[in-house]
Amino acid sequence: MVTLARRCGAAVVWAVCLMVAGAGVHAQNADPPPWSYFGGSSAFTRYAPLDQIDRQTVRDLRIVWRRPAIDSTLTQAFPALRPSNYLRSTPILIDGILYASNAVGLVEAFDPGTGATIWTQPPPSSTLAGVAGRAAHGVAFWADGDDRRILSLRNSSLYALDARSGQPVAAFGDGGRVDLTPNGARVANGGASPIVIGDVVVVAGTVDGAGDSGVRWKGSLAENVRGYDVRTGALRWTFHVVPRPAEFGAETWGDGSLALSGDLGAWCCLSADLELGYVYVPLTAPTAAYYGGHRPGDNLFSNSLVALDAETGERVWHFQMVHHDLWEYDTIGPPTLGEITVEGRRIRAVMQPSKTGFLYVFDRVTGEPVWPIEERPVPPSAVPGERASPTQPFPTKPPPFAHHGVTQADLIDFTPALQARARDVASTFTLGPIFTPPSLVSDQSDGTQGTLALPGSWGSGNWNTGAFDPETGFYYAFSHVVPRVYRLADASGQPGAEMTYYSPNRDAPYLDGIPLIKPPWGRITAIDLNRGEHVWQVANGEGIRDHEALRGLDLRPLGVASRPVALVTRTLLFLGEGSNVFGGIQPNMWGSGFRAYDKASGRVVWQTELPAGTTGGPMTYMHAGRQYIVVPIGATDHAAEWVALALP
Repeated sequence: MVTLARRCGAAVVWAVCLMVAGAGVHAQNADPPPWSYFGGSSAFTRYAPLDQIDRQTVRDLRIVWRRPAIDSTLTQAFPALRPSNYLRSTPILIDGILYASNAVGLVEAFDPGTGATIWTQPPPSSTLAGVAGRAAHGVAFWADGDDRRILSLRNSSLYALDARSGQPVAAFGDGGRVDLTPNGARVANGGASPIVIGDVVVVAGTVDGAGDSGVRWKGSLAENVRGYDVRTGALRWTFHVVPRPAEFGAETWGDGSLALSGDLGAWCCLSADLELGYVYVPLTAPTAAYYGGHRPGDNLFSNSLVALDAETGERVWHFQMVHHDLWEYDTIGPPTLGEITVEGRRIRAVMQPSKTGFLYVFDRVTGEPVWPIEERPVPPSAVPGERASPTQPFPTKPPPFAHHGVTQADLIDFTPALQARARDVASTFTLGPIFTPPSLVSDQSDGTQGTLALPGSWGSGNWNTGAFDPETGFYYAFSHVVPRVYRLADASGQPGAEMTYYSPNRDAPYLDGIPLIKPPWGRITAIDLNRGEHVWQVANGEGIRDHEALRGLDLRPLGVASRPVALVTRTLLFLGEGSNVFGGIQPNMWGSGFRAYDKASGRVVWQTELPAGTTGGPMTYMHAGRQYIVVPIGATDHAAEWVALALP
């Protein structure tokens, strides 16, 4: 079983009731306002207790308005502007107004019944450079009486805007903004969204523009977590994701690597228990994720979930999901908060998915695992100089929500010809269970070309994974099958000659567009967290059906290997198929379908084709007696937009 020494420091257990004003801030046990944070609430459940759209009425659901991802005043003023079609932005609803980060990261307020613009955040300068940017996942809200603010991350800044007008709050930072660029960095890019706990706004995942989690040998800056005063913008605290000398965890970085290592950002999602005053931060891989010979040890706090006291930034507890990461197996996806009952005991839980396809479940107050997590032996590395961790943590419950490892039995067998081709291709790689390390590229005729691994660096889960139903205790995990070839090569002659190896990794080969691994390539798993058991699994989408090699075959749904985000309501689970504007664009990795599943059984009760694939999380709300569902969409050939669906 996992030891306390490896799992966490001493847990600090305390509770204080935060008396906070404002519609967007609430105790975890109170009824949350409708979609006040981009994950639904600070608990990040992606759940809303609405049922006007239910199993019977959903058949009449239709698009009622559409809104471009950037207001026309900006595109008309700057015709050379080329915003990304990758719109991950989920709106929030506050006081009858929708707020969202637009396609260039400026906040827009719009009418929830029509999508009409109410205001657009003024850019920091009236130039193309001042307007250009990228969308964040979401925005946050804070209020104290008549002082009502929207907080957002854009490019290198944290902004505070007046919720009524969109104008910068002059008393916050430098005229409404705080520069987040770390000392020594050339630039910073805003993370997913800030989160507000009491009077502290927490930010994470601000990335040095020179960094690259997995390829750079050294020198990427640590993406520290910071807390700012929500009223003034003053920095209150910094949590060092790569410990400083003499700080807790510093001993887990050997051979002087502490000073050379960075990244470890939380670039997806933060969650918070407003009653405890804790913020939960999922951290990613260290610099040079595929070769770690220069950084022996577990490398805290990489690949960890860390609970921080939001008032002080002090670590309360942590758990590391992957020791000495060699696969870029980020702890990614939102830490989701909810109450579950296990063997008669009510537990205030936090559920953390990982790229590994494991769901780790903890008591969110103490950090104790709800079910035992065992340190099990994993394959050693054969790369000279590499010191892979001899064990990795395996949850005993719930079972993984995704496929682990690659063997010959995992290869496609739709037809004898495809099976033979798949085996021939796979024979050129090292195969093995999860945590099989990267391997050296061989020049020998019988040598291998790296390790074919599953999960790959896209993970099985990702930032999109996870939604929780507080009524039933069911957690819904989306997973995709996207293998990766992890290979290392001699670095002689490469930039940064002090490197021992570099990692020319690549996507796993396809057979004329057909993946090597058996489907489903995208699936949903419903997990009963009261028992730690799977309830049902279904493929998400039909997948590729018109491929010449598959014609005439009687195939079950194959699933779409993308990054769709779930929405849970009283009776339904909504999920899209994902878009082709990011990552791989193989035919099995995107689609324009949008479905409603019976959340109890996984049965599809309704589906439609949207104008493009989903790119971010759907949300839902009531307005003027009508339930709406809003979802961001976009594609390589389709400009990003939000579409709203409702009943007639």
